[in-house]
Amino acid sequence: MTFLFSSSLFSAQTHRFIYEFSLKDDSMQTEKRKVNMVLDINPEEVKFYEYDYVLNDSLNKTQGRNSTIWNDTPAIFRKINTNHNSSFILINNLFVLETDDLVTWKLHNETKEKGGYLLQKATTDFGGRNWVAWFTKEIAISEGPYKFRGLPGLIFEIYDTKDNFSFSLIKSYKLGKTFSTLSIIENFGGQKPVKITEKMLKKMRLDHFSDPLHEFKEQYKNNTDPTARFMVMGIEVKSLDQFKDLSENMQNHIRKMNNPIELDKIIVYPNK
Repeated sequence: MTFLFSSSLFSAQTHRFIYEFSLKDDSMQTEKRKVNMVLDINPEEVKFYEYDYVLNDSLNKTQGRNSTIWNDTPAIFRKINTNHNSSFILINNLFVLETDDLVTWKLHNETKEKGGYLLQKATTDFGGRNWVAWFTKEIAISEGPYKFRGLPGLIFEIYDTKDNFSFSLIKSYKLGKTFSTLSIIENFGGQKPVKITEKMLKKMRLDHFSDPLHEFKEQYKNNTDPTARFMVMGIEVKSLDQFKDLSENMQNHIRKMNNPIELDKIIVYPNK
């Protein structure tokens, strides 16, 4: 595995780093889900989001489509050389949460080699988890995946010590001009993000949990197309009577898949 960087790194409009993001949606599971993520280093801003958004945007442009996708992975922007993050969140509508996330690092003497680069070990406590990072001073970019930044070099790898999450650099290339995400994140499906606070976000998630199929149920009740089919978690809805059990199934799913990267912000959902 080789990573190619050049002296023109800083003059590039966008330098894109692709990380493999491995995660456990449920902390009790053994297998991790893997997703490719983009870290775009732009002249004035850093962006971190799912690579599938880039692929979908490319297909929209080449095939004249207007398809939108949004997954449960992080979508985070910050001004270059700052710890002020804007996290984009979709809960029926698009919201943006602004946070200041200073990461305090401890540097270690331990080193290893990857892709022809000498990596140094660093550790930190962030978001209620303990993290191990491997960075290189040979690439003078004080950035990394998610909200992890502030080391004297680019982060190649970072993982938590409980083996729930890991980010690993797999590819890097330069783009000729600054890549715009206006059509895939900041203006999702015609929606512009509304600013919220942590308190508001928690309330929205709890409200959603209390009636997770509310919007879906309204669509079902107002449907006038006799050929329409409504599916929830692989089950076809044919009667309003099904919604009670389906909502409970959805609540159980939400409780199970409650393993956020920042564990200290976990939402405790009520039991039955």
